[in-house]
Amino acid sequence: MKNTLMIFVAAIAMAGYGLAQAAGDKEAGKTKSAVCAGCHGADGNSAVAMYPKLAGQHEGYLLKQLKEFKSKARDNAIMAGQVAALSDQDMEDLAAYFSSQKVKPGSADEKLVKAGEKLYRAGDAAAGISACIGCHGPTGAGNPMAKFPSLSGQQSEYVVAQLKAFRSGTRTNDAGKMMRNITERMTDAEIQAVASYIQGLH
Repeated sequence: MKNTLMIFVAAIAMAGYGLAQAAGDKEAGKTKSAVCAGCHGADGNSAVAMYPKLAGQHEGYLLKQLKEFKSKARDNAIMAGQVAALSDQDMEDLAAYFSSQKVKPGSADEKLVKAGEKLYRAGDAAAGISACIGCHGPTGAGNPMAKFPSLSGQQSEYVVAQLKAFRSGTRTNDAGKMMRNITERMTDAEIQAVASYIQGLH
């Protein structure tokens, strides 16, 4: 109950920030995205499991991540180098382009679906693990107003890496430590199961 209330309060508090829409130009973003294609695919559908799909991700969330890579609020050596020379307008244009693309659905490991679905939809009250559905929605669409990302079809390998980064504290750009508080209670097996389920979610 405490975790659910904390998430709700943080979502309401962040909703105001979502009202300021990014002023990106998706056509300009398409041109600027050429350098991104090697890892994320020309249309934002990465074919490499360790790199995230950007297609269809919320514009505000993408812009937030780009700015935080640049400010080092989110630590990633590869992305720090990529964003170093980007202007605010460049980042807005890239966010506009990738958000306008359509994510290609993935598939879940059938052996992990049951465990992954349970965690995603119901969490584990006894362990203090909040359900993912509360912030990311039943189909993984996320919440653009609160800048909660879309998870639908996301690469499971990437999701595993991010959940473990939150758990270890090497990723700290989650509002109110929401993801860190949840993942610190998760086992490797639970992280793998929910990540696999997310990859097949649409």
